[in-house]
Amino acid sequence: MDFEFSPAERAFLQEVDDFLQANRDPRVMDVTRENMAQVCDTPERRAFMKKLAERGWLGITWPKEYGGQDGEGFYEYLLNEKLSSVGAPQIGKGVGIIGKTLIKVGSEKLKREFLPKILNAEIEFAVGYSEPSAGSDSAAMRLRAERQGEGWVLNGQKVYTTSAHFADWYWVGARTDPDAPKHHGISLFLIRMDDPGLTIQPMYTMGGERTNAVFFDNVFVHDDYRVGELNKGFQYIAEALDIERFTMFTFAPIRGRVELLCDHVKHATRDGEALKTDPRLRQRIAQLATECEVARLLGVRFVDTAINSPKTPTVEASRYKLYSTELSRRVADATMDIVGPGAQLALGTGDAPLKGRAESCYTYTVIDTIGGGSSEVQKNIIATRGLGLPRNF
Repeated sequence: MDFEFSPAERAFLQEVDDFLQANRDPRVMDVTRENMAQVCDTPERRAFMKKLAERGWLGITWPKEYGGQDGEGFYEYLLNEKLSSVGAPQIGKGVGIIGKTLIKVGSEKLKREFLPKILNAEIEFAVGYSEPSAGSDSAAMRLRAERQGEGWVLNGQKVYTTSAHFADWYWVGARTDPDAPKHHGISLFLIRMDDPGLTIQPMYTMGGERTNAVFFDNVFVHDDYRVGELNKGFQYIAEALDIERFTMFTFAPIRGRVELLCDHVKHATRDGEALKTDPRLRQRIAQLATECEVARLLGVRFVDTAINSPKTPTVEASRYKLYSTELSRRVADATMDIVGPGAQLALGTGDAPLKGRAESCYTYTVIDTIGGGSSEVQKNIIATRGLGLPRNF
């Protein structure tokens, strides 16, 4: 594969750069909001997404019959990287997880109701997979959906639902057949977030980002809002998670943090000596820069595989997600070590080195290694599906 950008791709990057410059707004673009926090949770950020929609950038890879451009996925990748590089909201769960799953397996009713709203940036979604006893193991979910008349009644709990406090609809996995094997008997539903049976309680991360616990108390969902075939929800979830593992953990913020660290080392001193002359620091930063290039190329390879292979690039997604988020954590660790005690000062502290980015990145990178499937889950996927190792030793 060719790792260099074509003239058309370079022209698109310039077009996005010009758009971001013309619409620069600190209320929308904030690089201190790390990957999973780059969401549409304010009126200003929603208005920004409407501008993306007007340019047709939310449906780059969607089929034309559903309002998309039938374009190459690489342009979607380039757009997301540019958005995340300035801390703007990314194209999101609606375009990726929900939209692409509905196009593939959704009923005509669901396609008509949701796809136009997604393309026009009129709707936001929360995704409900994780549970207190399941975590990153989606197949272990226990939220129960029992058949009642023309629909289903849901009872149970979800946790770590990032967007529940501002989303319009809930994309939820629930167990519709409790007697089926672990990876079967799960179905997907769409539920309005203002349903009276839902109770939303905040759960704040150590990085200060809000996620939520969501409690279901006899929540009724009409069968029209069940997505795809009954009891095949885990298959759809697994494929959607491959998309999330790539699109929600972009490379640009990692590169930006390495550049920020390099700039600090160029100008900082310790005990009267310039940090840039310390051979150990130079070696460590050189190692991080090399690993950044590896992460970038893993991302490009994922996109190339997704475009040119009929199969979902599950292993490639896990490789990228594992390597990039663990690299993000290593960059945060190195920044804390190199900057020194001042790195512990919080974001917004007036005299904090790097304006407090060291502390915020350090606490937030923990979330990156868990969200979308923990590093341990990614290792298992790579071992079993990529290397052919047995599940039980």
